[in-house]
Amino acid sequence: MFAPYRSAASSYRNLDIETSVTQADPHTLISMLYDGAATAIAQARRHLAQGQIAEKGQATSRAVRILEEGLRAALDPRGGEIASNLQALYEYMTRRLLSANLSNDDGQYAEIAGMLDQLRDAWKQIAPQARRAAVAA
Repeated sequence: MFAPYRSAASSYRNLDIETSVTQADPHTLISMLYDGAATAIAQARRHLAQGQIAEKGQATSRAVRILEEGLRAALDPRGGEIASNLQALYEYMTRRLLSANLSNDDGQYAEIAGMLDQLRDAWKQIAPQARRAAVAA
């Protein structure tokens, strides 16, 4: 008769995410994508360690989709060498995640998690500059 509590909590979380996305500036949106990819990779690693193969595959797919449909899609070709290098890096990360999933190799997941952490940290460091540029525009 009533939706389970978990459904209500999930709906609330989805609404919170949707609200955050619609109110976020472009810099924050990229940060959210980095966070989402990192979370999905951490989940994949946890599922791998627990022998939950289907769940590992789903989490890996989520990370790949964020890389491909979020981060790569957001690249502006006018970004020159930086955009080109990021495109190549995201492609490499995608291949490694797919390989990690197929071979159940936590080392490959760890490699990509580390690379993603470095990108996320660098992105956070430019936040003040990005916000000043957005205000000036």
